[in-house]
Amino acid sequence: MAKTEVILVKNVVGLGGESDNVKVSAGYARNYLLPQGLAIPVTAANKRRLESLKQRRAEREAHELNAMNDLSKSLAKLVLVLAVKTGDDGKMFGSVTAGTIADELRHQFDVHVDKKKVQLERPIRLLGDHEVELRLHSGVHATLKVRLNSTTPPPETVVVQSDPSKDARGDRKDRGGRGRPDRKPGY
Repeated sequence: MAKTEVILVKNVVGLGGESDNVKVSAGYARNYLLPQGLAIPVTAANKRRLESLKQRRAEREAHELNAMNDLSKSLAKLVLVLAVKTGDDGKMFGSVTAGTIADELRHQFDVHVDKKKVQLERPIRLLGDHEVELRLHSGVHATLKVRLNSTTPPPETVVVQSDPSKDARGDRKDRGGRGRPDRKPGY
């Protein structure tokens, strides 16, 4: 199969980034990369253009790195508070996933983070404070504090006062401890 060399003008998933010189099959270059404007053929004029593409790529990557560093510093100061449904015993219904955290960051703080950048070993299933790692860039990691609160109010504790007329079993002392007064004897 014939191979041809092209210079990528834009990032192509699975192939390379902007300004990369790659070898691909002639049909792929002729039928897809060149008509879509994703690549240019390797010629003397295009090799000169390659330097400007490399410079533009380096500037863009430096800008992205700086933006992600700033974002990681600001995320370290934030506490993401999530209200989750729980039962009467305080156990959560469902769990909090990476997608939930990314959506809540967007809603609460207007920070757009892809859910693939939120690193959870497993979904969060417990109330309280948790630390979640965010991998924002290849060299930039941030830690986000997530607090899970219950939307269900805690159950009211009932204080039981002891009745001095009852003994330890709950039987009335005045009945002689023979059993409950609502039962017939022998049953």
